[in-house]
Amino acid sequence: MAMQLAAPFLLAAAETGGGGLMSVDTTLMLATLITFLIFATILWKFAWGPLLKIVDEREKTIRAQVESAEQAAADAKSMLAQHHELLRGAGRERDEILARSLKDAEGLRNELATKARADADQIVARARDQMQREKEQAIAELRAQVADIAVEAASRIVKSSLSDEAQRKLVDDYIKELPRVTKEGRA
Repeated sequence: MAMQLAAPFLLAAAETGGGGLMSVDTTLMLATLITFLIFATILWKFAWGPLLKIVDEREKTIRAQVESAEQAAADAKSMLAQHHELLRGAGRERDEILARSLKDAEGLRNELATKARADADQIVARARDQMQREKEQAIAELRAQVADIAVEAASRIVKSSLSDEAQRKLVDDYIKELPRVTKEGRA
C-alpha cells in the first residue's frame, strides 16, 4: 500500500535526471517525506501503540512491586516494634515474677521463723511443765519421807516412854516446823 502511494513519486524522481551534490530534488524529498509518514503511521498503529502499552503495563507492575516492597518494609518495622514491645513486656513480667518470688520467699522465711519460735516456745513450756511436775513429785516424795521419819520418830518416842506431856510437846514442835520446810521447798 505504501509502495503504491510512493511509486509515482519515485518514478518522477528517476526521470528528472541527476543533479549535483548541492541540488535539491523536491520530488525525491516529497516522496521520502510521504514514505516516512506512511511508515510512522504504520509503526504508530501497529508497533508503537502495543509497545507503549507494554511499557505502561511494565511501569504499573514495577510501581506495584515498589508499593508492595514499601508495604513489606512498613510491616517489618511494625513487627520489629511489636517484637521490641514483647521483649520489654517479657522483661517487665520477669521482673514482676522475680519480685513476687522474693516476696514469697521472704514471707515463707518469716512464716518458718515464726513457726520455729512457736515450736521452741512450746518445747520450753513443755520442759517447764515437766520440771514443775518433777518438782511437785519431789516435794511429794520429800513429804512422804518426812512423814516416814515422823512416824519413825514417833515410834521411838513411844518406845522410850516419854511422858504424855513430853510426847505432845515433841509432836507440836515437829508440826510447827513442817509448814516452814514445805514453804522453803517450794520457794
